[in-house]
Amino acid sequence: MPEPSNPLDPEQGPIAPGGGYGGGFDLAAADAQTLEKKPGHDQESGGPAGKPRSLWSDAWRDLRRNPIFIISALIILFLVFISLWPGTIATQDPLNANLAKSQAGPEAGHPFGFDQQGRDVYTRVVYGARASVTVGVCATAGVVLLGSVLGGLAGFFGGWWDAILSRISDVFFGIPVILGGLVFLSVVSNSTVWPVVGFMVLLGWPQIARIARGSVITARQNDYVQAARALGAGNSRMLLRHIAPNAVAPVIVVGTIALGTYIALEATLSYLGVGLKPPTVSWGIDISDASTQIRNAPHMLLWPAGALSITVLAFIMLGDAVRDALDPKLR
Repeated sequence: MPEPSNPLDPEQGPIAPGGGYGGGFDLAAADAQTLEKKPGHDQESGGPAGKPRSLWSDAWRDLRRNPIFIISALIILFLVFISLWPGTIATQDPLNANLAKSQAGPEAGHPFGFDQQGRDVYTRVVYGARASVTVGVCATAGVVLLGSVLGGLAGFFGGWWDAILSRISDVFFGIPVILGGLVFLSVVSNSTVWPVVGFMVLLGWPQIARIARGSVITARQNDYVQAARALGAGNSRMLLRHIAPNAVAPVIVVGTIALGTYIALEATLSYLGVGLKPPTVSWGIDISDASTQIRNAPHMLLWPAGALSITVLAFIMLGDAVRDALDPKLR
């Protein structure tokens, strides 16, 4: 009868767990092999072993894999670049006019042709991105900031504050945007972007306020908020540390989509003659000037309208991608 191997004999090599020495020794060997494993990257969770991913890390992982997000982000980055440094790809003056070239088609050095006053359409399309992006970003930032603060406070405290804010929101919701712009901006003589931004913030905050209010009310009922309240956390700590980080996702989604809407609204108001005014270069102004010459010189309308459509579509696609990444129901 062969003698059993000695587990302590180095010449015989290690014995695999379950090799027949009894449950206690087998369990000890298995535990030893487990302890010998070095802490590393958990392949299933995508992060350190035992550390769950947050909503934002999951969302960023999904966004990086979404081609719609990548395409829209690249378009937006390009728009931001030409808004900050338009001279890098357009070396001419957008206000330089040559009536001898009025409504002329594309030629060497002028790929988009000329408008009715003989100005280079390509240069004006490039420089027009600055006004549109500035209005969209500033209006969205103002709307999100004002609406989030008012809506968050109403949802957290409730009571008379919530009732007053709801009635004020109803009043602003009843004002038509285009009609309000015609009335409000018609009395403003300033040709900069700030009156347009102020008008958009004035009429746009109720939408964000309602979304922030509902999100805060939902987050306020969670167990971790009740636990923080029971432990003696103050209102400011609960609102800033526990509620706001878990209620901001819907606001970000709506704000991203609204950014494209505000760019289109600026072009609409400029088209109607109450938005941005010359000498400011704007896609809406160029579209308004080209609308009467669409049969004689369609290129005057095609390029600024195309740039406006691509910009609005890029921001809407970005908002849809962010919504899909942050919505837990779609996981």
